[in-house]
Amino acid sequence: TNGMALLGNTQTALAKYLFIGAKEDMEHGEDCHNIPVFFKHMLERVNLKRDLHFITRTTIDTLDYSGLGFNEGSKLIFAAAGSIKRKLSTKPPELPPLPDGFGAAKLFAPGIVLIKGRKSETARGEQDPQMERLGEALKHAKGIDGLPMIVVVDDPDFAAKNWDNFLWVTFTRSDPATDVYGAEAFTKAKHWGTDKALIIDARMKTYQAPPLDPDPEVEKRVDALAASGGPLYGII
Repeated sequence: TNGMALLGNTQTALAKYLFIGAKEDMEHGEDCHNIPVFFKHMLERVNLKRDLHFITRTTIDTLDYSGLGFNEGSKLIFAAAGSIKRKLSTKPPELPPLPDGFGAAKLFAPGIVLIKGRKSETARGEQDPQMERLGEALKHAKGIDGLPMIVVVDDPDFAAKNWDNFLWVTFTRSDPATDVYGAEAFTKAKHWGTDKALIIDARMKTYQAPPLDPDPEVEKRVDALAASGGPLYGII
């Protein structure tokens, strides 16, 4: 109920991914503003077979550029409560052979691994068969039970640089309904879950706009305008 309320109100309605936990489980002052601690809390408790709830083809604002089309995006609610269900791994997994195009794993945080993927070539609204094969391979990885979140990215070093980069890449470059896979995924009574890890395809897609990178020359000119004696001094 609280998750649906958050997705139906003002700015929080923009969220594509919603993580919601139980206050009574946060015995040590965990807080969603402390992102590393909150993610650890959620990943320790989420039941990947039960606690993932998709909303598909919704007219709620979903950053439509990542979904099927205008007013046809999707959302994913992680609703986790109760006791700790797993010990999160703090070292990279020992991977079995992966499908062509996927590189080595890089541990980002406890329970979270980044894997480099080849350039995405899938069309809007289509799932990537290579990602399905990756899920099949990863279910045999040693230590996978301690790694509930695996994210496939174009540039693991950039995504792993800090939490801002990780959150930006993972949750703006993926559409939950299209880009979420699983290691041993299943659908039962229209409910999707995975026995082992959740896998998010956070690569840039062919239909997404390229990153807006700062232009060093423009930055220099703006800095000059803001310097002492400049027209923007004291304003920016």
